[in-house]
This record gives sequence, C-alpha cells and structure tokens, in this order.
Amino acid sequence: MTTNRAASSRLERSAHAEVEIVLHPIPTADSKPYIIVFGPDQQLWFCESGTSKIGRMNPGNGSFIEFDTPTPNSRPIGITAAADGALWFCENAGNRIGRITTTGAITEFPLPTPGAGPDGIVAGPDGNVWFSEAHVSRLGRITPVGAVTEFSAGLTPGCRPLSLVIRDGDLWFSEYEAGQIGRISMDGQVTEYQLPTPNCEPRAMVTHPDGSIWFVETKANALGRMDAQGRVTEWPVKTPDASLRGVTVAPDNKIGRMAPDGTVIGEYAIAAEGCGARAIIAVPDGRLFFSAHDAGAIGEVIPRR
Repeated sequence: MTTNRAASSRLERSAHAEVEIVLHPIPTADSKPYIIVFGPDQQLWFCESGTSKIGRMNPGNGSFIEFDTPTPNSRPIGITAAADGALWFCENAGNRIGRITTTGAITEFPLPTPGAGPDGIVAGPDGNVWFSEAHVSRLGRITPVGAVTEFSAGLTPGCRPLSLVIRDGDLWFSEYEAGQIGRISMDGQVTEYQLPTPNCEPRAMVTHPDGSIWFVETKANALGRMDAQGRVTEWPVKTPDASLRGVTVAPDNKIGRMAPDGTVIGEYAIAAEGCGARAIIAVPDGRLFFSAHDAGAIGEVIPRR
C-alpha cells in the first residue's frame, strides 16, 4: 500500500546568520526516518524504521509518498541508489535486502544467515550492492538478480561493521565495536586499520573530493579523517557528549559544520526540541537534507546567500 499526501504545514523553522533550517513532517506518525539518499529521479528517498516503509520526498514542493515493505516490522535502515536505476535497502529486523523502483515496486531477498542485521548499504564499483551485517560481524554482497555472498574472513570477531563507502576501487567500512576502519577488495580481501582513540565507536562515513574519508566517532565525541595515505586525524566537537550520527549532533539538536582542515565553522540549533537528527546529504542545488528521526520529519538546511 502507498500513501500519497503532501506534508502538513512545516513543523518548525529556525534561522541563523548563515543558514535556515526547516523540518518537513512525514505523513505517517512514528516514522523514525533514518538513512536518506538522493535518487536517480531527483527525489529524496529514505527508510522509515519505525513504520517499515520506504519514503520519497519531492525536494521541490515538500510532498511525500510512502511505500510499505512487503515484510511487516522489517525495520528498514540503510538505503542506496544503485547502477540499475533502483534503490536498494536493508531490512534490519526482516533480515532481507530490498529493492524498490522509482515507481514503488518492491522486491525482497532473504539473507542466508539468520539474524544478520543488515544495516549500511552502498552500490559497489563492481556493479553489485554491498551491505554490512552488523549483528554477525560480516559483510554481504548482492548481485542485481539477488544472489548473496557473505564475507567474514579477515574481519575482527564482534567488530560490528556499519557504514560503507567506496574509495580507490575498494569498499571501506566502519567497525564500531572494534574501533577500526576496514577495507575489503572486490574479491573479498580484508585489511583493518586501528584508530588512535580506543573504543571511539566509528559510525557514519563519507568520502571527500580530496580522497580522504571522514567519519564520526560517537563515543570519542569527535570527527575523524583518514587521508589518501592512510593517516588518521581526529578532531573533538565543541558540544560535550554530542552523540554524533553522520555529521549531525543529535541530543543537543544541532547541525554541525566543519572545514576540511578540521576547523569547526559553526553549530546551528534546530528549533524542534529533541528532533534526533541522524543522516545528512547534499543535493546539487546546495541545500542539505537530514533525517529527523525522533520528530518524524525530513529536515532541510538552506544556506543564506
């Protein structure tokens, strides 16, 4: 079943000297949006972990369409745009990988290992889709027709891989329980890199145009950067106990901005109390969008020009 409703009046708006922040409420209550991506149809796609739906938002007018996953209570979390023109997503509780077309047709593929807990997902350079199996500390690969291969050799037991990015033709991933960044080649060879701060809990990752990988360290309350030569630098954020998720600062209800050299440019408060900001992405026109997990909304950061 799909619902096609425009968002109600904008939930909250906050203005700063450099940016304006707006929250667009998702039609279904308790949606708990998580990962958000910019799709091939120029729409925003996101997982609703609270209601087991895949959501789509038109960034031009703020309207939403929601698509139920075939498996009830599947708890979708990660989503990515793939080379086949569809969106692929992880059903963390459903133990499946899902595929949704831009028109809303969903196909689900069960995973071989029970309770694998698929979480992060990314389109690989080999034409397949790769994902993390956080509950069993493995990585998975699924072909466009749904054939799944799982990888555990070379991974630290109990490492709990989460986020995934592509650099230098390989897959890089955070190991939040092991305090490491991992690398896996397309043929399954794994290398792991210990981070300077023990038990720092690396989570969300993103690649930078200069070849570096940026990631949050949730327990260390810092942002980390691994440069193209493999050197790691860590920068604490200003807000204590910020519980960094992506590049958002969740409990203190802020969006943080940091320069490539590690300088903190600013932290911008979100008007809605306790919105639970999670993932954040940039769209081609310069706006930023983020998932407001606890508020059940998609947030928009509009630069003041």
